[in-house]
Amino acid sequence: MMTESRFDPRHYPVMRDEVIRMAAPKDGEIFIDGTFGAGGYSRALLETAACTVYAVDRDPTVQETADGLAAEFPGRFHLLPGCFSCMDELVAARGVRAVDGVLLDIGVSSMQFDDAGRGFSFQHDGPLSMRMSDQGLSAEDVVNDYAEKELADIIYQFGEEKKSRRIARAICAARSQERISRTRQLAHIIEKAVGYQRYIKGKKQTHPATRTFQALRIHVNDELGELSRGLAAAERILAPGGRLCVVSFHSLEDRIIKNFFKERSGGVARGSRHSPEALAGQADQDAAPFTMIARGAVKPSKEEIARNIRSRSAKLRGACRTTAARRQGDEK
Repeated sequence: MMTESRFDPRHYPVMRDEVIRMAAPKDGEIFIDGTFGAGGYSRALLETAACTVYAVDRDPTVQETADGLAAEFPGRFHLLPGCFSCMDELVAARGVRAVDGVLLDIGVSSMQFDDAGRGFSFQHDGPLSMRMSDQGLSAEDVVNDYAEKELADIIYQFGEEKKSRRIARAICAARSQERISRTRQLAHIIEKAVGYQRYIKGKKQTHPATRTFQALRIHVNDELGELSRGLAAAERILAPGGRLCVVSFHSLEDRIIKNFFKERSGGVARGSRHSPEALAGQADQDAAPFTMIARGAVKPSKEEIARNIRSRSAKLRGACRTTAARRQGDEK
């Protein structure tokens, strides 16, 4: 049984109970927690059943948390540093060829978001980094070195920001005067470019830098590419009957997950069961690598949203691996 502890959003993952019900861990099974973070899902799995968990994370700062879980659950918990898109290769190196479940919580963790030194948020001033691995391309590199059009395209595509060109123009003008290296510095540039009223008719407004920061973070970490490759990797490593549970927080992620499950479960538009489309759909379902666990997305309860406002946009989708062969052409 899972133990209840004082609520802390950094260690209590979004929709924990719903995810565990969907994953349905049993004694002796093997799971991959592809986005370890603060270890909330890994702990829930380990406390629910006598299973084994292989946790994957590219963030080196999770090591201390992982060491604690490994000591608490000896022989049942293992951290694999790396990207979850390589989960099948990472567990194969440990002699594991198939697993019974994969859990993914897409996006930045509360732990990363709240650390000013990581540069994910402008709520506290910090270096403009946004790198989940603390290596490679940074947000500072992007805002200072990318051409204005390329910068605008990133902000529009990954932030769904309608004022992307105005923001990119303002960033390029500001960087011609001095290098942009701090989160608050960038937020102020954006705020000045598009304007900002904290409250309109008594309702608090979203800060205008929010979408740009999201876009930069997604680009720097190739989050959407990592998600697509990670879903394909889960398909490769899951045994028949294995469960894939994915939590996402915005429309770009959810669209990729929804389309993946629809394609992989043989989803077709409803119509006459005797129509060519329906017959083709039935054939697709017979060869489909997944069957859906729940129709549509599961959303957090009102109670959870009340105690953790960050959960309000979360969506959980899940599917069960069939005996069908994996689809060809998956990205590695």
